[in-house]
Amino acid sequence: MYLTRFKYLSFIATIKNYRFDYLSKDFMAALTGVVVAIPQCMAYALIAGLNPVYGLYTAIVSAIFGATFGSSKHLITGPTNSSALLVASVMKNYMGLDNAYQMVFLLTFLVGTLKILFGILKLGKLITYVSHTVIIGFTTGAGCLIALGQLSTLLSIPIKNSAQMATTEKLYYVLTHLQQTNLFALGMGLLTIAIILICKKINKNLPGALIGIIIPIIFIVVFSLDKYGVQLTGNIPTSLPPFKMVKFDLSFIQNVFSGALSIAIIGCVEAISSAKSISTLSRQKIDPNQEFIGQGIANIASSFFQGFPGSGSFTRTAINYHSGAVSRFAGILQGIIMALVLLFFAPYAKYIPTACLAGVMMVTAYNLVNKEEIKKVVSLGKMKSDSIAMWVTCLATILLPNLSYAIYTGIALTIMLYLKETNKVPIKILIPTQEEDSKIIEKEIDVIKENVDILIIELEGSLYFGSAENLEMKLESLVDKSKVFILRMKHVSSIDVTSLNALKAFNRSVKENGGSVIICGVRTNIDSILVKSHFDTDIGSDNKFISENETFAFSSKDLERAKAVLNCEVTNPDGKSIACDLLASSF
Repeated sequence: MYLTRFKYLSFIATIKNYRFDYLSKDFMAALTGVVVAIPQCMAYALIAGLNPVYGLYTAIVSAIFGATFGSSKHLITGPTNSSALLVASVMKNYMGLDNAYQMVFLLTFLVGTLKILFGILKLGKLITYVSHTVIIGFTTGAGCLIALGQLSTLLSIPIKNSAQMATTEKLYYVLTHLQQTNLFALGMGLLTIAIILICKKINKNLPGALIGIIIPIIFIVVFSLDKYGVQLTGNIPTSLPPFKMVKFDLSFIQNVFSGALSIAIIGCVEAISSAKSISTLSRQKIDPNQEFIGQGIANIASSFFQGFPGSGSFTRTAINYHSGAVSRFAGILQGIIMALVLLFFAPYAKYIPTACLAGVMMVTAYNLVNKEEIKKVVSLGKMKSDSIAMWVTCLATILLPNLSYAIYTGIALTIMLYLKETNKVPIKILIPTQEEDSKIIEKEIDVIKENVDILIIELEGSLYFGSAENLEMKLESLVDKSKVFILRMKHVSSIDVTSLNALKAFNRSVKENGGSVIICGVRTNIDSILVKSHFDTDIGSDNKFISENETFAFSSKDLERAKAVLNCEVTNPDGKSIACDLLASSF
């Protein structure tokens, strides 16, 4: 039973309904997740330009608080590709400073605060305006950036002040200093990549990343490869994440706020996407606003325990679900187990070659490029709005100096392309024609080659200011094509003043041309607008018909009115038009 009075404390309901037999399933799922998370989170910290231990700190605290306060039972919160890459982008100009880490923790706090604010303001539905194609473009570009950014580490080519350099600058430096490559380090990195790929071929459930880290460690210890210039991770503190007060500084906030906003937006999209993808399998209903709050609390808590911004991880969430996790306690247990590993096994981590972590990230970067999704988008049309948004976002991610700009560019472009698509009014042009069996049908036409007595114009959708110009242009092109125009509005959901003015202009032009306009299928909400604007007076009350419950009731009425307008009741048969004969046979 869901406790509605504790809407944002859903773990209380979990505790109340928890069964003892769930514990073994949650524990095994958590243990499996930890095996994958440890090397992954350390590598993400390196992407962010931080010491690997901060990846573990973030994973521990975020997993516990994210699972406790979030909406999803299976979502695992912690470091992710996107968040790490964005942190690196935001902090690249500050990492050489003495207070750089203080700025990182403040950044984490700001991201958490923004996410909670998103939840409180119930902005969950607005996330849908960040299109799927923008995310595909961003992750594809991010994959390229990660691979290029880790190339120097894989080759063990030292770059001074690399944190302040753009990825393209790093790539140029590496290509011009290939002679400095350490073959031993490169061999360890390639060994890690090979092991991951082989494990994936053998069994997808094998922890390839962990095995790919452990085996090179054996080589390092046995052959003392560190003496040959293979760089190691170094000592990692054997302690739980230490509490440290966030230093609030107005100048820091001004420097990183824009970056915090972009990290919060992408983090929310990432978390909701991950949670919903699993909810389709688990059949759990996800509350986006509650998830925002849960993610926000996780980031704020992480900021006080020396963590950097994190989000919902799709990879670790999928592993958690497929490993048999039953409840949110699997995520909490994952954080606890990782803390115990850090507490008792941290001394062994100092033997991990950084080239091996770079190898893990190379494989991750490759997997970020979702080739199937890219093919789907491109197959819909290379010059379609989705395809354009995807490629522009991808290139912006790679080329722009700040990833925040890339995200905003993608979102802005999506909105612009969407508005471009919606500024065209769907119009059907119909004319009544007689079949061989004397049955009258309405035939849809694309081009009017010659003038007709009756023209039916069927409007659809929302008629708003963005589409008013297109509406006016299409209607004006029809003014001299008929004597009587029947505007069918049964599929018009709304209309604003600008579009209404376009209809008024059309009515005036038709009258000046000796014709008449009939409006039918008018909904109650549309009719009130027509009355208030006096448009029904302009066309004449006899020429307006309200939509009725009977599906075709208004069709017969508007055609009957058309007979009257065309003077079809004249006694002289020669005075009747062909349209009159058609209308007569339709009643």
